[in-house]
Amino acid sequence: MEKRVSALVLIPLLAVMVRMDPSSATSESKANFEDQFNIMWSEDHFKTSEDGQVWYLSLDKETGCGFQTKQRYRFGWFSMKLKLVGGDSAGVVTAYYMCSENGAGPERDEVDIEFLGNRSGQPYLIQTNVYKNGTGNREMRHMLWFDPTKDFHTYSILWNNQQLVFFVDKVPIRVCKNNGKPNNFFPNEKPMYLFSSIWNADDWATRGGLEKTDWKKAPFVSSYKDFSFDGCQWVDPYPKCVSTTTDNWWDQYDAWHLSDSQKKDYAWVQRNLVIYDYCKDTERFPTLPEECSLSPWD
Repeated sequence: MEKRVSALVLIPLLAVMVRMDPSSATSESKANFEDQFNIMWSEDHFKTSEDGQVWYLSLDKETGCGFQTKQRYRFGWFSMKLKLVGGDSAGVVTAYYMCSENGAGPERDEVDIEFLGNRSGQPYLIQTNVYKNGTGNREMRHMLWFDPTKDFHTYSILWNNQQLVFFVDKVPIRVCKNNGKPNNFFPNEKPMYLFSSIWNADDWATRGGLEKTDWKKAPFVSSYKDFSFDGCQWVDPYPKCVSTTTDNWWDQYDAWHLSDSQKKDYAWVQRNLVIYDYCKDTERFPTLPEECSLSPWD
């Protein structure tokens, strides 16, 4: 698998970096923590490296920790490098997500990336979910093709009015399309904060809650660095940048669809790494949700 993925990542990236990598965009912002983020809870469980470039969130039996952006955004490219808790991390969830509210309100829009901890030697799973107006139940789970505890890897979200794409090291793993009509599945109306957190979820996160958190292994520490974004910062009542298709690469035609090379990567992911897809769960959804009929290939 390692050999296959090396080819998978390196070759298509030549095209991807030209079209969809914000590193070449003059408006990209690298985040200084104090300027961009606030600690949500448990400031004593947050630390930084001496140079302030790496951020550490820890979880123990008392509490976890989390931070959020000071600003809200509607559409753009959002990227962060994470290194996950190593060893026995059963029950531990490291989350990286966007949400329209500070709390889990009943009308929230939300775009989730959650890393589900494991017993030692078992693979990490990445779970994604999408909420609109408080309705989620759109889970997908994937394996990763690397050990996310050994080094930093890049997790990114591309969000515009046409599609929402989850990337791992710039490889698309999930594509959510909009149908261009009023609907209750594509979150395109509410600006969102970006959050990261670590917390205990041993009631469901590892083997459906069968594997509990071993607090003797605490503290559990996840690491973050190099948050960058190129997006539309929300300004009341309605910023011009949410509707343009000329000034921002993330809302131009090429960003509305996967490129040919990305489609090859995406197809490989679908064949080899998908563990669960709600759109294929006919027992749970005898009538599949409307969005499941929209093709990620278009």
